[in-house]
Amino acid sequence: MLGSKGLSPTDLRGMTDDHLRVELKNAKEEVFKLRFQSATGQLAHNARLRAVRRDIARIYTVMRERDIGIRSVQEEVSQ
Repeated sequence: MLGSKGLSPTDLRGMTDDHLRVELKNAKEEVFKLRFQSATGQLAHNARLRAVRRDIARIYTVMRERDIGIRSVQEEVSQ
């Protein structure tokens, strides 16, 4: 998939909370840059913006799963 950095839900579930926060911060910065490129007509691949937004949604989903107790880090590593 164009744009996805290999951030599958399985990979994300194996990351620590701190690593997830770093990935989220990086993805948000990338969306900011891509939006500027889009606004100025410099964005070559529009699908990249969509893919990064989906990566952000995946990260938020994994973080929320941990918050409400659906999955924990230990549980995810053992699977």
